[in-house]
Amino acid sequence: MMTKSLLILFTLTGIALSSGWAQTIHVDPALAGKKTAYATRKLTETLTSLGRKPSVLNDANADIQVQKQSDIAAGGFAIINQGGRIAVGASDEQGALYGLLDLVQQLRFGGGLPGVRPKQEQPRMSFRAIKFNLPYMAYRTDASITQHDWTCRDPKFWEAFLDMMAENRFNVLSLWSLHPFHYMVKPKSFPEATQFNDFELGEWQNFWKSLFRMAHERGIETYLINWNTFVSPSFARAHNVGRYNERVSHFGNGDTTKITEQYTREIIRQVIDEYEDLDGLGITLGERMGGQSPDERRAWLDRTVFAGMRDAKRKIKFVYRAPLSADDKSGGTTSYENDQRTRKQAEGLDVTGPAYVEFKYNWSHGHSSPNLFMVHGGKLSDAYWNPRSDKLKAIWTVRNEDFFVLRWGQPDFIRQFIQNNGQEYVGGCFIGSEVFIPAKDYISQDGPHRNWQWHFQRNWLFYAVWGRLLYNPATPDAVFQQLLAERFGKQTGAPLLTAWKNASQVPLLFASYHRGNNDLSLYTEGFCQYQEFKEYKLFDVNNIINHPVLDTLRMINISQYLAAGERTVPGVLSPVQLADSLDRIASRTTQLVKGIRATKPASPLAVELADLEAWGWYARYFADKLRGGLALARFRRDHQPAQQQQAITYLEKAVTHWTNYTRSVGQYNQPSFLFHTAKPFSWTELLPQVEADVQIARSEK
Repeated sequence: MMTKSLLILFTLTGIALSSGWAQTIHVDPALAGKKTAYATRKLTETLTSLGRKPSVLNDANADIQVQKQSDIAAGGFAIINQGGRIAVGASDEQGALYGLLDLVQQLRFGGGLPGVRPKQEQPRMSFRAIKFNLPYMAYRTDASITQHDWTCRDPKFWEAFLDMMAENRFNVLSLWSLHPFHYMVKPKSFPEATQFNDFELGEWQNFWKSLFRMAHERGIETYLINWNTFVSPSFARAHNVGRYNERVSHFGNGDTTKITEQYTREIIRQVIDEYEDLDGLGITLGERMGGQSPDERRAWLDRTVFAGMRDAKRKIKFVYRAPLSADDKSGGTTSYENDQRTRKQAEGLDVTGPAYVEFKYNWSHGHSSPNLFMVHGGKLSDAYWNPRSDKLKAIWTVRNEDFFVLRWGQPDFIRQFIQNNGQEYVGGCFIGSEVFIPAKDYISQDGPHRNWQWHFQRNWLFYAVWGRLLYNPATPDAVFQQLLAERFGKQTGAPLLTAWKNASQVPLLFASYHRGNNDLSLYTEGFCQYQEFKEYKLFDVNNIINHPVLDTLRMINISQYLAAGERTVPGVLSPVQLADSLDRIASRTTQLVKGIRATKPASPLAVELADLEAWGWYARYFADKLRGGLALARFRRDHQPAQQQQAITYLEKAVTHWTNYTRSVGQYNQPSFLFHTAKPFSWTELLPQVEADVQIARSEK
């Protein structure tokens, strides 16, 4: 119906396709603004690259028309094509932005204006956010963070990052810091809180305002998400309060003195008033709130952050992160009563639109199962949406602490995630990591293969599948095939997407089998956990036998399997079936990579093929570790020497797979600080721990 209505309007304008190589564009004045100006600029650049001579006219007879169409959903668009005459319809500027960017993409894919496909789309999730950790007053202060300081002040970086977000239809940039506000304003009552002189602060203010303005041009809102009982280090020194701020230590009790409350209230108000292009704020009831009851934490928010918001000259949007603890500790607990009390406070906020209540999907490891099993602290009750409330929308944070080096792209997982977790009360998602910053690429080796500058460009497919499917889960695989073909050659799109869909199952299967909770507990691509500022500890064969499974609907671990008499249950993968599935994935990935390599692709594609190959070796390693663990567990039960020998044989094969995995990863990457550890992460340095599994099996009596 929408497309038919647009077609009638389009036909009535009497468009005549311009002659020669010229191409004319007209934007309905009702849709004119910064967003359509940005998208029109992208369109003219694309037409110019195709040999056209585009011009923007105030003329209803232009070749490409952007038209107001009130019956299209907010943020949606429709495209029609009559013999190369194009109309883009939208009810608002956001939809016009996406319609024009879709047209740009179709032109890049080839076929010119006559080849543009009619379509109409509308957003499935209204809140499509990237979680971006700032290196300023950062959650942690190690080398993995500090090396990004200058990159994250580079306007060229942000221009490229925001372009990527707009192209993939992300519409929220959330910037996370313990306390970013003293980088933005000099508090009127507490000028000592800002360590910068007027010139330095002016440079910072220009940076923020430019960033927020660039985001708006691309249809992207900006949010600052902070932790609460933190102040600037210079304020802490000047008033001898909260001295943990000087070393940015985030665990423990927080300072709640009157002067800290006054400072927090005033700086929140001042930031809102001085940054008119800042769209939203967010808070975290967690770190540095130890020793307070949940009610005391909420009362502190009322006296500080929420009071500052009430004092400001305008309303603002807001993300209320669900409390990380239902008791006076900071480790993570949940309760129905605490959920109810938090809901009441969130519903009472005077903010623009609904308050967004945020939950960590499967805690810190969202790239695991498409089924929800826990949030930070434990099980999630239905208190926030039963009964429904127009004042609240749930937001999932789909964290990625699981692969920073190897690339990933699995659209079917995202579609299933949305189907399972996209209820009416859900507004959308944050996508991102706790600490890792996708800015400076310090992981890649230099060489002719490297045709990108920043880290997010390495993982371009990750952002493409998440952003586009959050906007429209019906986006077909053909779109991702075309994106791959555009980068790597016409014949590569279909086999490459098949390979990525296949290989990207591997980390999902491991994080579904091995239940992680906080970010330290699991690093999937390393098959290990972090020991903060110490070493990486590999999950040994005993762990694989006994550690709890996350996805209890689809898997059981080895000890459970033996306890059940090694019976299989329909729909539930036994360790044997999981190992066989991993082998099939590895074999299929190897076959696809071999076929693509036979075409002798350019060197940039060789990097992605190495990652695909690496996931294949990882799958083989995981499979034979499962088989070795099962044989070892049987030997412990039955004491049959053949079972022990079988365990040794499988675990020796696993050592070989790990060696090959290390070689694949190391082809184009270098050991890097991926997390807050004392030295860079290295798969090679984990080899002795991999080999130790063989000794565990040999030493059994």
